Amino acid sequence: MSKKRFRQIIWFRFQRDLWILISKLNHWQFIKPLVRRSFRIGGINASTLWLMALLFPFSVCKAQETQIRGFAEVLTGYNSTTDRVSFGLGEQDLFITSELNDRFSFLGETVFKYSPSSPTLFDISIERIVVKYNVKGNHNILVGKHHTPINYWNDTYHHGRVFFPTIYRPDMFADHFIPLHTTGISVQGHDLGNLKFGYDLMIGNGIGSNEVSDNDNAKSVTAAAHIKPAENLRLGISFYNDHISKGSTDAHATEAVPDDVDQMLYSGSISYFGKRIEFLTEGTLAMNHTDSTGTKQSISTYAYAGVRLKQFIPYIRIDYSHVPEGELFFHHDEKTSFVGGIRYEINYLTVIKLEYGHTENNSGKVDLVTAQLAIGF
Repeated sequence: MSKKRFRQIIWFRFQRDLWILISKLNHWQFIKPLVRRSFRIGGINASTLWLMALLFPFSVCKAQETQIRGFAEVLTGYNSTTDRVSFGLGEQDLFITSELNDRFSFLGETVFKYSPSSPTLFDISIERIVVKYNVKGNHNILVGKHHTPINYWNDTYHHGRVFFPTIYRPDMFADHFIPLHTTGISVQGHDLGNLKFGYDLMIGNGIGSNEVSDNDNAKSVTAAAHIKPAENLRLGISFYNDHISKGSTDAHATEAVPDDVDQMLYSGSISYFGKRIEFLTEGTLAMNHTDSTGTKQSISTYAYAGVRLKQFIPYIRIDYSHVPEGELFFHHDEKTSFVGGIRYEINYLTVIKLEYGHTENNSGKVDLVTAQLAIGF
């Protein structure tokens, strides 16, 4: 037990005992003479004790250390598909963390975003609710709705767009190539040994399930590991396995899967964010097996690079994905994207980005020019 926590416990017991004593007196006329006399107990007069008792509850509440942060973005841009310039609101993110005691902590993330199907045109989405228990040192148990620890981006960035190196996520996220969230339980460790080894082992509701129930008896399993062999360098690998039941919606939530799918995802990542150079590349190989089509292999990957010139960071990103014909869970497509832009960091929580993007896939070509102001508050 820390010295700070020990002192908090002692003060709490003192306040409790003092209030018990006062409550037994019942009436102010019995307390008033005590305060008026200002007798001394251990060098502290009674009026001081009374004032401390009144003020002390605030110091007890303060010890929980709850923090509430918010993030938002506004956008404007040109889309070659519609041939028009538009202004728009992005996601607004409410991010709450709380240290409940020396072992338990809480993380909650709620996003407010545009939804054309909503009567108010905005939806509320619970992105994460995680309760963490510190077992020992850097080893933890987490329960709730998590970001699936399948790669660096999903494990590092929350919905605060101010921290994104680019305006939009890589295509593997937009195309739902990987499961973004898992509701379940995980065991986690980080910064272990000289290589700062980290691991995540998670079991949870699989694809097609929701936050309150699973749609079948199968559970998704995620195993991930990473090391940090040098400052700002992180190397990671992961494995994901799930059984997707017949009738579940496909990756794009547009139609039902006509057969049971056994899915295995193999992912790797290399990230380096130094004082001058930024580099991040990740890839995922998906092997989806059905009795009707056999095993289909799909791939999605991207590479990002940026150079820091004081507050300005020019950057590029290239994305590639391939889904073969006959794939039942993903939509058949071959897609290549290029992104080039510049990021201006006014300060840690205020960022402006200007970005050009070009995409080619089986449906045609799209050009985007987008400007973003992202803030944290």
